Amino acid sequence: MIKIFRLFLGCIVVISFFLPAVSPAKSSDSPVADVSRNKIIGFMISKQLPVMHFSDKVMNDELAFAAFDLYLKQLDYQKRFLLQSDVDKLSVLAPAIDNNLVKGDITLPDVGYEVLATRIVEVEKIATELLAAGFDYNRDESYETDPEKLQYATSLTDLSERWRKILKAQIISRYLDLKEDQVQTGEGKDKGPQKSDKELWAEAEEKITQRNRNFFNRMHQETRQDHYDRFFNAIARAFDPHTNYMPPANKEDFDIHMRGSLEGIGALLREEDGYIKVVNIIPGSASARQGRLEAEDIILEVGQGEKDPVEITDMRLRDAVRLIRGPKGTEVRLTVKKLDGNKEFISILRDVVQIEETFVKSTLIESPTGTKIGYVMIPSFYRDFEKTRDGSSDARNSTDDTRIAIEELKKQGIKGLILDLRNNGGGSLMDAVDTTGLFIKEGPVVLVKNSYGNKRVLSDEDSSIAWDGPLLVLVNQFSASASEILAAALQDYGRAVIVGGAHTHGKGTVQTLINMNENIPTLHLKKYDDLGALKVTIQKFYRVNGGSTQYKGVEPDIVLPSLFQHLESGEQYLDYSLPWDQVEPVSYARYGSTPVDLAMLEAKSRKRVQQDEGLQVIADEADKASERVKKTTISLKLSDMKEKRLEAKVARDKIGAHYLKYREEQDLEHGDSSDVQPDNGKDKDKWKEEIKEDPYINESLHILDDM
Repeated sequence: MIKIFRLFLGCIVVISFFLPAVSPAKSSDSPVADVSRNKIIGFMISKQLPVMHFSDKVMNDELAFAAFDLYLKQLDYQKRFLLQSDVDKLSVLAPAIDNNLVKGDITLPDVGYEVLATRIVEVEKIATELLAAGFDYNRDESYETDPEKLQYATSLTDLSERWRKILKAQIISRYLDLKEDQVQTGEGKDKGPQKSDKELWAEAEEKITQRNRNFFNRMHQETRQDHYDRFFNAIARAFDPHTNYMPPANKEDFDIHMRGSLEGIGALLREEDGYIKVVNIIPGSASARQGRLEAEDIILEVGQGEKDPVEITDMRLRDAVRLIRGPKGTEVRLTVKKLDGNKEFISILRDVVQIEETFVKSTLIESPTGTKIGYVMIPSFYRDFEKTRDGSSDARNSTDDTRIAIEELKKQGIKGLILDLRNNGGGSLMDAVDTTGLFIKEGPVVLVKNSYGNKRVLSDEDSSIAWDGPLLVLVNQFSASASEILAAALQDYGRAVIVGGAHTHGKGTVQTLINMNENIPTLHLKKYDDLGALKVTIQKFYRVNGGSTQYKGVEPDIVLPSLFQHLESGEQYLDYSLPWDQVEPVSYARYGSTPVDLAMLEAKSRKRVQQDEGLQVIADEADKASERVKKTTISLKLSDMKEKRLEAKVARDKIGAHYLKYREEQDLEHGDSSDVQPDNGKDKDKWKEEIKEDPYINESLHILDDM
């Protein structure tokens, strides 16, 4: 029996603080994995995925090598443990992966486990000796930080040299942290005793020594079953990034899922190549309100209260989640690697998601010419399916909330409308279709094709229109799935002008969940521990013009500068993602008799962007960030590392200072000199003030004036 989820329409399928984190089966608590259980899992994966998956991929040598590539990345992506000889030894097993799964002769995870366990012991000894010997912090040398540009070490001597640089960089970074902390706490008349440089260096070395001791302790706790689970997931991910093997969830995480709420920071995470990466920020969460943690950030360390931060690189996702998760009101301190390669330290007070913050928001804005413009933000496409089925009168959904918001704005005399879908990771497909229907009379919205080639068209069948005036849709690289369906349909109909970065995320697929315990072959009568589940891509979305939203995403009509334009973020950058393709377009009638003059709008916008201080600051900093990302080799000289930190701070302050200046100018222009204070009861409306600082909304107002 196959259990179909509502739809996995999020930008990337992830494990989060609000979804059950995975854990190995009971057998993983012992040093010996359940061989027969793993054989049946491997057999079922080899038989079910080729049949269920949308693509035509089969279990052959090509897929075997793709799975091996993914397995090797999760084994030692940063190339800190394995030697080239180890990789050669493991590579011999790659061609047989597909055949071995069918035969039940799975060897790679066992060999990988043994090889890595041996190297962990050797590297721990190397690191201990290096830390005891000390480092020359003024020595002029550099280190390559991009694992893709590194070769595997050829000997333990080479590996020792790599670790010497890694540890030196960690200690210098920690020294600079301590130095900055001392400056901050030392300001004011009540400053405490100041530590000498010698004391700060000693403290930094002690903290890094303890951090690495904890790191190796965690590495030793990896079980053979963990390696099997990751191997099975590598097989699944070779079909596409959203197809996964999910080991059984433990009781704690299951209960969290059933409650539907969890006190934490409110970020969706995924484990990728040994890193813990932020996929999305939950609207209304502590992270969303704090504002500094962003999608694509890599979390390097997690600190609790007064305790030293714990490095979570190469940590299992569920273990990292448990460190970050915690009771409401407690603080978690994150060290993150930002999009431009710089590190930032973020303190977040844990909290529950404020549900009202996840709903549609709207407000009235004036354009530069004084025209009244409506602004509607849709954080996600939500629908309370349970209450809807029960016929409850308080069953909320994003379509009805958007319609109500538009009606209220129309009463205030708006002449144009901005629909903000930035950072909207998707949600209910029904609401993507229905919300599109608020702006067109009727017609097809999206075409869905399954793995058998069968197609069905989802249409707006309601002839009423909530808004028939000028419409602009804001998107960015983190607008995904259902957001892309709506933006694509409005673009194809000629109903709206799409404005944003170079492209949206490009997730145009649907997943289903297969409970493996309900699909055990009848010949296997033995009772096994929980086998887990398979999440499989089974459908693909297509626009009414025939093109897929998969891979390419939606390309805006007017492209604005973005701080993320250098970032390789989106479906097209994920390993083994499904390609873009097209089908026959469906019949639809473009909106209105007079098409919008996009060439004129784009030309005027381009001219304004060149003169807009805020967008030019973003464009300049994006160019600098792009250059910084390319420079993956960092200097390990103390003075150089200190200078690089200062450059990053100047860049952040420059953008922040401009936004502050822009807000002050807007307040003076509109005769508003009031500030929204967190304790005056108006904090819930703070987002309305932040709109004034947003150069993208400002340019959108100009574009609507031009329309």
